[in-house]
Amino acid sequence: MVERTNTIKVRETAWLATFQDLGREHSEALGVPCGGAADQHSAAVANILVGNDRTSTLLELMGGRFVFTTSKPVLISVTGAPADVTVNGSKVPLWEPVCVPEKGRVVIANARGGMRNYLAFSGTLVTDHFMGSAAPEARMGFPQQIVAGQHLELRTTYSGFEHPYLTQPLFRLPVPVPSFEDSLWTIDIVEGPETDAAEGIRELLASREYTVTAKSNHVGLRLDGPVVHPEGLGEIVSHGVPIGAFEIPHGDELIILGRYRTLTAGYPIVAFATKASLPVLGQARPGQRMTFRWVAQEQAVADYHESQRLLGVLESRVRSLFGAVDLPHHSSSATVRAAA
Repeated sequence: MVERTNTIKVRETAWLATFQDLGREHSEALGVPCGGAADQHSAAVANILVGNDRTSTLLELMGGRFVFTTSKPVLISVTGAPADVTVNGSKVPLWEPVCVPEKGRVVIANARGGMRNYLAFSGTLVTDHFMGSAAPEARMGFPQQIVAGQHLELRTTYSGFEHPYLTQPLFRLPVPVPSFEDSLWTIDIVEGPETDAAEGIRELLASREYTVTAKSNHVGLRLDGPVVHPEGLGEIVSHGVPIGAFEIPHGDELIILGRYRTLTAGYPIVAFATKASLPVLGQARPGQRMTFRWVAQEQAVADYHESQRLLGVLESRVRSLFGAVDLPHHSSSATVRAAA
């Protein structure tokens, strides 16, 4: 297939729209946070649905309306929080591949139940990279923010797709779609290094409700709710802090660290969110209520492996479907091997 350039013109931008991917590999050894999509699951699925490698560059949209037009046909997918998506005024589904015709106008608006949407295009979005990733790192002068009027360059082999059965749900794929319906989320957690030092923290986290505050950002979520301060620890030497760490600072609040956290800190860590729960936390917005459920390490590992297995199944099905209908597929050999 011949690769060509498709121009995506951004007509309206969201409250915040950025280039994004799954983050920087090995950057933390050099003191730079890995960054990457807050909701890694939604970002990976968006790319898989258009035949890309799950680590490809895509767009992360937060709130407002995002509107673009395209110079040539384009294959897209939109995942993440429930939202209204239209192509030339007609409603189209999220969590599915969507064929956009030449000079098509796409509107993504009214996100609800979550914080972020992910927009993937079949092909390669051209943008700068920092330490091998398109993900923003504003503290290093790499904001990656997209503005209205900007032209995005897409290199793609997709040239349009017409099929007599497109009025039917041709793209029935085993997509692992998370639920955003509940107003109260349950987050699985495991013990942290200072759990025992905070007497009663297990019972407290398992029985009380917490609310995300407006002070939350890409570094971490700040939650209103009861806390117990660890005792007898003295001064904690600054140490590494993983994504999903539950910190209790000097004030009476709970912090859950995200992908753009600083890499070391001196606050006690009383729990960790499981890896399978991190994408859910990436969708939490101010006012979101949540409770916590303690699980064993073995269960946390099994849940994460299952989430990755489901992504592998989806990759395999997309590859088979796209091959059958002669649509481009851009996954790398590494991803194909992982999905086999």
